Amino acid sequence: MNLDLTLALVFYALLVLYITKNKSKFEFHGKIVALYKTKLGLKLMDKIAKVCPRILKFLGYISIITGFIGMVLIFYWLFKGTFDLLFIAGAPPAVAPVLPGIKVMPGLPVLSFMHWIIAILIIATIHEFSHGIFARLYNIKVKSSGFALFGPILAAFVEPDEKQLSKKKKNVQLAVFSAGPFSNILTGFLFIAVMTFITLPLQAAVFDSDGITVNGILDGYPMQETDVEIPFTIIQFNGQEINDYNDFAESTVNLKPGDEAIVGTNKGDFSIVAAQNPENSSKGFIGVSNFMINRSPNEEVVAKYGASVPQLVDWTHMLFFWLWVVSWGVGLFNLLPLGLVDGGRMLLTGLTFVTKNEKKAKKYWSIVSLVSVLLILINLAPYLWQLLLFILKPFFSF
Repeated sequence: MNLDLTLALVFYALLVLYITKNKSKFEFHGKIVALYKTKLGLKLMDKIAKVCPRILKFLGYISIITGFIGMVLIFYWLFKGTFDLLFIAGAPPAVAPVLPGIKVMPGLPVLSFMHWIIAILIIATIHEFSHGIFARLYNIKVKSSGFALFGPILAAFVEPDEKQLSKKKKNVQLAVFSAGPFSNILTGFLFIAVMTFITLPLQAAVFDSDGITVNGILDGYPMQETDVEIPFTIIQFNGQEINDYNDFAESTVNLKPGDEAIVGTNKGDFSIVAAQNPENSSKGFIGVSNFMINRSPNEEVVAKYGASVPQLVDWTHMLFFWLWVVSWGVGLFNLLPLGLVDGGRMLLTGLTFVTKNEKKAKKYWSIVSLVSVLLILINLAPYLWQLLLFILKPFFSF
């Protein structure tokens, strides 16, 4: 039983039930968007906007540049990822749903329900709060803030006065639109710093590493020829002891195509001949993927502080890991040239400025948005199919 995914589905069911019974508290748009409007944070947005306006305006220009660069990169990445998914066997989707209990991407751990709820709440709040700060920086009224459900997507929102916003200069509009994704990208670096200088050292202090567990073997590469069953743990490579990723990277850094190597595992030793690395033909490659450090709690730490301390450290590290992943994921996704998300609004504003023709700009914008939607749906299809099978599985058992 997938407990995390089950909890998410129960959470959604309770949320829909609450919205249904309290319709008067929500504002609906179409049949899939529900907004719960509040005044939370509006005064704080005002205060922050007035603290250092010059610095914020400078950051606004940086966020616009970053936004357009990110838009081009994320669209290219989505297009290339879709091409690979359709024409290259075994290629993973370029887009993955941020849902607990689902394997998001190869090499990433499974997202737990509690990490999902906390990460979405923090990141959505940072994103929308930033929009509000920049709206107030340019004296645009923020009517409300709150929480929303866009179909299955949990979100926060701020509601600037669109009439006031539309009358502002294009650079001001772009600064307001780009503020959310830019804040997510910046805070992503902050979460990386927390992991690097705090949670990873704490993990090293409370856990003992003992090899790296391999959960994936790539087709057509040397390790597949050994017929070793996954998962297995690499404990030595060419006689060098392997405790963690750094040990493995150091032991394979000089490996060349055609070199012989002895891979020591918990399931025996295997002699292989390295193949070419698909990303660098001058490097050797053995064809393993989806690593996980094989760890056990440090006995001295457990004896002194209790077994819960390593668990708490590990849980905290994973929280910051997912805050980083989801923060960059949300920031970059919002930069897609897609409809009314931030990237789409930036693109329409930019096209209107360049073409000086609103009708022509909307035509180009619609085409790019449609292409983006199509690419996203193609990439989400495998996950939607898995989710459908999970929901229908209890019925199949009858």
